[in-house]
Amino acid sequence: MRGFLMTASLALVLAGCNAADRAAVGNAAENAGAEIGNGAADIIEGAGNVLEDAGNAVTILPPSRDSWVGRWTGVEGTYLVVSKGAADGAYTLEMQYTLDDKGKFDGAATGDGISFTRPDGKHELRASDGDATGLKYLAGKKDCLKVKDGEGYCRD
Repeated sequence: MRGFLMTASLALVLAGCNAADRAAVGNAAENAGAEIGNGAADIIEGAGNVLEDAGNAVTILPPSRDSWVGRWTGVEGTYLVVSKGAADGAYTLEMQYTLDDKGKFDGAATGDGISFTRPDGKHELRASDGDATGLKYLAGKKDCLKVKDGEGYCRD
């Protein structure tokens, strides 16, 4: 009987230690999981703040066509005057574009030039040379702007 009591006592002691060890390991794992969760939340919050700050700092500017500002001469009395508008990338185009048609048109800088609309439709003013305009009077000139074939303006 004495052997049985010792064996039972030993089993009870081992079982108690094992339960305490398991509880300690479980508590440690739970605490570690909570710390990892808190750390991850801090990282995500910090990343959100960085992205928000970066979003506030990034401004996409339209292309600049400021080098085109000024007077350009076409053929037979036609001309183009490019002026800066109130906003970045905004321009005013004053033009005599045929013998009978003239006007002022609002334009916006694009990747290729300045887009604008006038009574004969939507157009895009683009950098060119005199030969590409198709106008004999402008042939050989290098610093030009072209609206369409047969309509261009150059600086002298």
